[in-house]
Amino acid sequence: MKAFSFVHAADLHLGYSQYGLEARREDFDKAFQELVDKTIELKPDFLIIAGDLFHHARPSNVTLENAIKNFSRLREAGIPVLTVDGSHDSAPNVVTGTILNPLDSAGLFYHLPRHEGACWRKPDCCYVYGVPNFRTRRKTEESLPAFMEKNKPTPDPDLFNIFIFHMALDLPSVKPPYMEAEAPPELIPEGFNYYAAGHVHKPYKEKFKTGLLVYSGSSETVNYDEAKIEKGFYYVEVSEKGTASLQFIRLESLRKFVVLEQDFTGVTASKITELAVQLVKGADEDGVIITPVLRGVLPAEASRAEVDVAQIRSAAERALLVHPIVLLRESEVSEEVVRSIFESEFKDLKTKAFEYFLQIFSERYSRDEAEKIARVAVSLIEPLTKKQEEKVKQTLEELLQ
Repeated sequence: MKAFSFVHAADLHLGYSQYGLEARREDFDKAFQELVDKTIELKPDFLIIAGDLFHHARPSNVTLENAIKNFSRLREAGIPVLTVDGSHDSAPNVVTGTILNPLDSAGLFYHLPRHEGACWRKPDCCYVYGVPNFRTRRKTEESLPAFMEKNKPTPDPDLFNIFIFHMALDLPSVKPPYMEAEAPPELIPEGFNYYAAGHVHKPYKEKFKTGLLVYSGSSETVNYDEAKIEKGFYYVEVSEKGTASLQFIRLESLRKFVVLEQDFTGVTASKITELAVQLVKGADEDGVIITPVLRGVLPAEASRAEVDVAQIRSAAERALLVHPIVLLRESEVSEEVVRSIFESEFKDLKTKAFEYFLQIFSERYSRDEAEKIARVAVSLIEPLTKKQEEKVKQTLEELLQ
C-alpha cells in the first residue's frame, strides 16, 4: 500500500445567517475559504466533507456562488472532494433531491451516496464508502440497512478503508445531551480503518470497532454554547503500513464570541438588568458577539418579563451583536407545599390543582385575584387536553374582561 494523506472536515453550515445577520452568513463563507486555503497548502490526496456542507437544503445564490468558487479552487489544485449529505443539506424530498447532486454533476465534488456502490477508490491506497443521512433514529434504523444492502460496503484488507457518515452514534462519550443519537453502533459495519463522522460539533477521536472513530467538529460557531470549542479539521497522514497520524488544524479567521454566564438567584429584575448591562459594557470590543446568559431563580415578586432585555442588547457600542439568553426561573412553590397538595388522598384532582395554582398566584396577586386566576387555570385543563381551541379562547377572553 502506498502512503497518502487526506483532510477530514464536516459541519460547514454554509449559508447560515445566524441571528438574521448577513455578516454571520459571510463568516461561515470565510471559514470555508480558510479551510480551502489550508487544504491547498497541505496538498492532501483528497478532502472529505462528512455532511452539513450547507445549512439549508436550498442555499441562496450568493452562498452557492461562493461555494462553487472554492470548490473550483480545489479542483484546479487537483484535490478531489468526497461528500455525504447531513441533516441540514439532505434531500427535502425525492422529487427535487439535494443541491449536492447538481454540484456532483458539475464535477465540483464526488457525492458518494449517489454513485454505484457508494464508494470511491484511490488505487493502491484506499477504499472510501459513504452513506446518506436519514435525519431521525427511526428512519436510520429502517433505511440504513436497506441502503447498505443495495450498496454493499466492501472494505479491502490490503488498503486503508474509510467509512463516511453524518450521525451522532449512541455512545456516551460521543452524543451531547441535547442531541438525539441517530444510530446504534451496531448499524455501522466492521472492516474500516477510519470512520469519518459529522454532526457532532466538537472534535473527537477514539478507537471504534476495527479502526478509529473521528468527528472533525464544525468550522464555525453554530450555537453560543460551542464558542469555547476549537474549530477546524483533521489532516490525516497514512503510512505504507496503514498507520494513521492525525493533526488537528485550527481555523483562525473566526469571529469572537464572548459568553457571559451569571447566576442571579434572589436578585430583582431591575438589578439584573443593571448588572447585565455592566457585564456587556465590560466585554465590549470591535466585532464580537456578546452572549449574556442569565440564570437563577427570581424572587417571588419578580417576573422574567421585567428584565429589560432591550437595554441589555443596546449596552455595547462596538460589538456586532449582543444576544441575551434569559434562562431565569420565576419562584417556585416549595416542594413541601406541592407534596402536601397532591399527596392528599381525600381530595379530587381539580381541587388539588386549584390549591396548587392558588398557592402560585397568591405570591403575586391579591387573594381575590389569585382565586379568580386559579379557577380559570383549572377550567382550562380539560379543553387544552381535548384541543378545544374555541373553548380555550372563550375562557381566556372572559378572564381579560
